[in-house]
Order: sequence, then structure tokens, then C-alpha cells
Amino acid sequence: MKQASRPNIHVYIDRLILDGLPVDRIQSPHIQMAVQAELRRLFVEHGLASELQAGGTVPQFHTHPIHFAAGSNPTEMGTQIARSVYSGIGNKR
Repeated sequence: MKQASRPNIHVYIDRLILDGLPVDRIQSPHIQMAVQAELRRLFVEHGLASELQAGGTVPQFHTHPIHFAAGSNPTEMGTQIARSVYSGIGNKR
């Protein structure tokens, strides 16, 4: 049985402003990798918002504030950031 192919999704984030993020420069690459990994997982599992499936651009959108637990590590922070970003462009089932 042939498996249905999934569409390719290419997301380009020009700038992600994280005002007040409590990290130092050494942690930034780890947060970026966690954001990318979680976004990839969310798109594979849930897809893209229907209004963007034919292609399109979202010039900007705002998310709800994210509150990190004391002692959050870069992976946890990146995962939360990705989920917040996904809420603006992901499939809203």
C-alpha cells in the first residue's frame, strides 16, 4: 500500500524577538535548535494552518506572553517558544 505523501513545508523566520529572555549568549544556539526541533515535530504531526497551505506570508504576528519556570533549561524554553510560534501559523484543529 502506498503511503500518502506529505507536502513540503518551508518556514523562514526572519526575526524572532524574545524580549527579556533570561539567557546568555552561550545558551542561544541551544534554544534555537530546540525551537527548530519542536516546530518540525508540530508541523509533521499537525500540519500548517489551512489558510497558508497554498503558500503565503505572515508579515508578523504576536503571541501570548510565555512564562518560564524557575530553572528552565534551553530545551524547555525553546520548546515553549516553538509552541507559541506554532499557535500563530499552525493547524488549529
